[in-house]
Amino acid sequence: MEINIHTQEEQDLRKSLAERTDAEAMRMHRYLSMPDLARTPGSPLHEIVRRVQKVPALAGLDIIQIPEIVPAEITFDLFDFPLDHVARSTSDTYYANDSHILRTHNTVSWYYYFHNQDVIERAKRKEHLGALCFGKVYRKDEIDRRHMNVFHQIDGWKLIPNEEGVMPLDELKRVLSEIVETVFGKETEYRFLEDTFPYTDPSTQIEVMVNGQWVEILGAGMVKPSVLKKMGIEGYNGWAFGFGLERLAMLSMELPDIRLLWSDDERVKKQLVLGIKFQEVSKYPPVIRDISFLVDTKDFQPNNYFDLVRDVVGDTAEEMALIDEYENAAKFGEGKKSYAYRITYRSLDRTLTDEEVNSLHKNLEDKTKEILHAVVR
Repeated sequence: MEINIHTQEEQDLRKSLAERTDAEAMRMHRYLSMPDLARTPGSPLHEIVRRVQKVPALAGLDIIQIPEIVPAEITFDLFDFPLDHVARSTSDTYYANDSHILRTHNTVSWYYYFHNQDVIERAKRKEHLGALCFGKVYRKDEIDRRHMNVFHQIDGWKLIPNEEGVMPLDELKRVLSEIVETVFGKETEYRFLEDTFPYTDPSTQIEVMVNGQWVEILGAGMVKPSVLKKMGIEGYNGWAFGFGLERLAMLSMELPDIRLLWSDDERVKKQLVLGIKFQEVSKYPPVIRDISFLVDTKDFQPNNYFDLVRDVVGDTAEEMALIDEYENAAKFGEGKKSYAYRITYRSLDRTLTDEEVNSLHKNLEDKTKEILHAVVR
């Protein structure tokens, strides 16, 4: 069964964001307008979803599509996130208003699924329950070749009535093994490790061997009864998993830069095929610039500054590294701190000129002064 959840609440919030003129609102509106690559034929992310849907152990699961703007209470409280969890902060999460956020994980789909009237009726009949949910999620993040603040996840879960027994962790591991072998190939070397998540216990993760190194690709576990109870589901047990699609795609193709997944360059797009190593179209030269500034610490959050940099210079910023931070109350005054960042400018499709980079960097300095009330040094 396919379940599509549309809410008037989300429509109103999208309209509100589109009408606002502050930088954060315009930023969120832009991110929400970006395509969902998990639903874009030709994208390797879409291909991963297609392969996962064909995994025999996942046959019969429903497909659910949910709002991209959701209540923070649903996202955090119902999933046992501690009150001091960093994900709740405005430095990590995009707040559309005081109580609603751009979804940070697709596990929030459990709430919408278990409150669907058809699913409620099926639960009363003690039928098996479960679904797959995939699409964009949003988190404030650093700037480098492996991270973007808009990315894609797929979540899956399956529940059975307690009368039928308790689903063992080994059953989940069998399902996860099928997923890894379907996406990466049966010859893939992988292993299970213990892990901890707010809404599953026990929990596990899978690492795969890539170029002689173990790399984590997904997390999973047995769903906590306390979490199910908060959603009105009792007398059931089962498993859940979730993973980022970009990480799997980049590992499968040995892709050097996450931005390539969004490229419109046909030379790039035709190479984005799972299991085939990506060959550089052309390695355009990097241009390095440093920016140093003094700012009030109470007004500065690194992730918010990364967003500002993205706004100003777009995807020409390949990487951004903190190279120095320094406090000296006698020299700068109380509550002041000096930060220095090194920015690597590089376009994916052409060589940037010094003049272009100088202009971009000067604009960044100006915006840093204007938005952060910083003293650029």
